[in-house]
Amino acid sequence: MTKKSSYLRFILVIVLCLSVLVLFSPLSEAGKYKKEYKMTLNVGPQFYWGMGAIKFIELVKQKTNGQINIKPYYGSSLLKGAQLKSPQMVAKGVIDLAYESTINSSPVIPEMNIFSLPFFINNFENLDKMENGETGKAIFKAMEKKGLVGLAWAENGFRQVTNGKRAIKSPEDLKGLRLRVVGSPIFIDTFRKLGADPVNMNWGDAVTAFQQGVVDGQENPVGVLIPVQIWQYHKYTTFWNYLVDPVIIYWNKKEFDAFPKDIQKAIREAAVESARFEKALCRAGLDGDKSLNILKNEFNYTMKVPDPVKHMESKGMTVTFLSDDARNAFIKATRPLYDKWVPKIGEDLYKKAKADMEKP
Repeated sequence: MTKKSSYLRFILVIVLCLSVLVLFSPLSEAGKYKKEYKMTLNVGPQFYWGMGAIKFIELVKQKTNGQINIKPYYGSSLLKGAQLKSPQMVAKGVIDLAYESTINSSPVIPEMNIFSLPFFINNFENLDKMENGETGKAIFKAMEKKGLVGLAWAENGFRQVTNGKRAIKSPEDLKGLRLRVVGSPIFIDTFRKLGADPVNMNWGDAVTAFQQGVVDGQENPVGVLIPVQIWQYHKYTTFWNYLVDPVIIYWNKKEFDAFPKDIQKAIREAAVESARFEKALCRAGLDGDKSLNILKNEFNYTMKVPDPVKHMESKGMTVTFLSDDARNAFIKATRPLYDKWVPKIGEDLYKKAKADMEKP
């Protein structure tokens, strides 16, 4: 073998070794990932829910050193407004992930209707016990069977009712009111049971209906009522916490499981942190100073509307809170719905939820 051929062989070996190092180097990891991961959510960036999604995107990029980049698609634009299809589209891999409401996911995962049982949960403490307890584990397990990985619990909040005719203090006050509601069957059943006339329509049509007096009222959490300036249409709001609307950050299971463990860990941490931020936004001013302090001390964030109740009152709204006796009247009026809905949700899950809430 000549010196020249030995030299060439040596160079070839060096090149091959370098190629192997580059191939398996962490610096080349970015090449394994998509340029963009598509995330669907139902609202826009001005809502607390949307702000939480933005925080998640920022944290994922930071914690993965720029290797995982997520692009949000607001207003269910990837679904052409059909937000109820988000679980199917994520499970199929058409969309990578979602920052999505349990209400919108419940047609595919009926267990999520546990949060929509009327007057069942009632407060933040019970909700947290359920999400962090056996109820939350069972729902995430049900999601896995559908091809989804639940990452963290965020929030849209307890839903309150507003209208332009009268203060709602008893079930009788709802009789005959035409209310815009979410299209989920359990919502329709609840308001019909209370004597109202529920109608499902998109928000744009609802606003026109409010202005024309065709629809009397609607129900939504504070995180929606403030941005849409509900006082433009309605004078009365009742804080009754009749049901709650958790938001779950979830990813296509096959895709998520294929990520290296360090990437999975980073994404999960980002989800949990963003959810804590987003929950605090939704609860700010409704749980004393607790959420306001979380925002200030952990996220260096100051709420523009630190007291939503006073803010709504300052806009001319009459805000009503239910007494225990009044709440019991609503509970009694809607309790027959449990006979229909608990079997659909699952008796075992219902028992888990009750047990979770009873824990100290």
